[in-house]
Amino acid sequence: MHHANYYYGHAHVLARYCELPEPLHPPRIQGYLQHGWNIGDGLAPGVPFVEGSRLLVWSEQVRRRAWSQGRRDTVVVGSPFAYLLEMDPPADDEREGTIFYPFHGWEGQEVMGDHRRLIDEIKAHESGPITVCLYWNEHRVRAIRKLYENAGFRVICHGYRGFWWRDTDRDFLVRQLAELRRHRRVVSNRLCSAIFYGLLAGCQGAVYGDPMVLENGDTTFGGEPRQRRQWPEIFGYDPDQSVGYQIARAELGADELARPEELRVLLGWPVSDRTLARV
Repeated sequence: MHHANYYYGHAHVLARYCELPEPLHPPRIQGYLQHGWNIGDGLAPGVPFVEGSRLLVWSEQVRRRAWSQGRRDTVVVGSPFAYLLEMDPPADDEREGTIFYPFHGWEGQEVMGDHRRLIDEIKAHESGPITVCLYWNEHRVRAIRKLYENAGFRVICHGYRGFWWRDTDRDFLVRQLAELRRHRRVVSNRLCSAIFYGLLAGCQGAVYGDPMVLENGDTTFGGEPRQRRQWPEIFGYDPDQSVGYQIARAELGADELARPEELRVLLGWPVSDRTLARV
C-alpha cells in the first residue's frame, strides 16, 4: 500500500508492538495509515486515494471528519507514537529547558518566514537550555541551521522521514521520544504532531510566534486560523499542561489503542492461530 504508511518508521513501531517475528521488515499495511496530525480527514491534501481502500486514522475526531468527506471505510487505530509510549515507559530522569520545532516544509513546498524573529521570541520567553529540532529539509540548509546555532541553541534533526519506501529511519520516533523526555517544554510556532507528542510524553506544550506561511498551502480545512479557534487552550506562552495532555490523548488516540493481535487484523498483517480461533 501507500509508501507514506512507513514515514517516520511508523510501520516499524507498529510491527514491534504487534510482536511480529521480523519487526525490522514489516509487511505492507493494507490501507492508508494517517502519517501526521492534521485538521482534515487523516490524509495529506492531494494524496492519491484508491477508492474502496481502508483509511486507518489516529482518533475518533478524525474518523468523524473523514466520514463527513464520504470516506466510509475508516477505522480508528491510534497513533504509532501512542503505541511507542505503551512499549517504552518513562524513566525518572530530570527534565530541563525547551525543545523548539519551527514550522517546516517538505520536498514539494517550502516555508516562508523570518527565523530571526522566532529566535528573538524564543529567547524572550524560554528559560534553561534550548534545543531546536529542524526538519531534515531545513536542517540541510546551512544558512537556516547556522541562524539557530549562532543564537546559542543546540540544533538537532530526528532523521529522514523516508520516501517511496527508501531511506526510512525506523528509529525516528524513538529518537524523538527520547528528546522530548529530556525537556520540560515543547514549543512550536504551529500546532503540529510534535506538540501533541510532547504533551503526551509529559512536556508542557506551547504554541506561539510567527506561524510562517507554507508555499501554496492548502486551506481546505481552515488552515492555521482554524487551529487557533478549535484548540485555543494550547496557544500562548504558558498554557495549562493538564488540559493540553487531555487534548493530546484524544488527538493521538491514546485511549483507542488495540491489542497486538487485534491491530494485526486491522492492518492486514499475518495473525496467529490463536487469533484466527477467536475470529
